Amino acid sequence: MADLTALEGCGTALVTPFSSDGRVDEHALAALVDWQIREGVHFLVPCGTTGESPTLGHEEHLAVVETTVRAAGGRVPVVAGAGGNDTAKVIAMAAELERIGADALLSVSPYYNKPTQEGIYRHYRALAESTALPVIVYNVPGRTGSNILPDTLMRLAEIPNIAGVKEASGDMSQIGEICARAPEGFRILSGDDSMTLPLIASGGHGIISVASNEVPAMMSRLARECLDGDWEQARRHNRALYPLMKVNFVESNPIPVKAALAMMGKIEEVYRLPLCPISEGARARLSAVLESLGLLRG
Repeated sequence: MADLTALEGCGTALVTPFSSDGRVDEHALAALVDWQIREGVHFLVPCGTTGESPTLGHEEHLAVVETTVRAAGGRVPVVAGAGGNDTAKVIAMAAELERIGADALLSVSPYYNKPTQEGIYRHYRALAESTALPVIVYNVPGRTGSNILPDTLMRLAEIPNIAGVKEASGDMSQIGEICARAPEGFRILSGDDSMTLPLIASGGHGIISVASNEVPAMMSRLARECLDGDWEQARRHNRALYPLMKVNFVESNPIPVKAALAMMGKIEEVYRLPLCPISEGARARLSAVLESLGLLRG
C-alpha cells in the first residue's frame, strides 16, 4: 500500500478540459498537470466533482486518470476519483484505476439512494477490501444528501487502507471532533478552500482544492504555512485568496473555475450539460477577482 504521508498540503481537484467538439482534451489536461506540479502542488485529484465525473463515460474516466498519471510521472501522488452509489460498480472502477497506476482513491459517499450509516460503512468496507490502494472517504452532504457521522468515520478508520477523509460538511464542530478522535496517520483534508486554515489549525493535514486550479503556488503556500504553524503569514495569504475561494462558487462548481482557467488561457471554456456557461453577471465578478490577483492575460 502506498505511503500516504505525502498526502498533506494542497492537492488540486483537477478540472477536466474539453475541446470545442466536446471531447476530453488530453493535451490541455497534460499541460495543466505539468503546470500544477511545477507550481508546487503536493498531489493531484482527477475525476472528482470538479472534474465533471458525472458526465464522463467509463473509458473517458480511465483516460483522464491515465493521462494524469502519465503527465505527473511520479513527481506527485495521483488520487483518482472512484465514487458512486452502486458499490459493485465502484469496486470494478477501483480495480481498473489501480491497474493504470493511481496511487490512491477518493470515493464520494453514495448519493441519491441515501444509505444509512451502517450502509455507508459497509459500502466503504467492501471497497477497501477489494483493493490494495489507500481509500480517502469523501463526505459532501450538500451533494450526496447524507452526512458521514464521526462515529461512522472512526469505524472506517479502523480498516487498514481507509487512509483519510475529505471533509466538506462545512461543520467545524464535526471537523473538530474528527480531528480530536482520528487515529495517528489518518489524513484529514478539507473539501472547502475557505476551511483550509481552521481545519489545519484543528489538527488536519491539508486541502483538496478548487482554487489551486487557478493559483496552485498560492494555495500550496497557504497550506504549507498552516502546517508549519506560520499563522501570521497564513492569515495574510488566506485574506488575499478568500475572494477567489468564494467567487469560485458563485455558480455551481466547476462552472466558475473552468471559466477562470479559460480567461487565463489554460483551457477552452467547454462544459457538458447539464452544466452550462457562467452567467454574464457572475463572469464579471469572477473577472474582477482574477484581475485583482494578476491572473488575467495581459
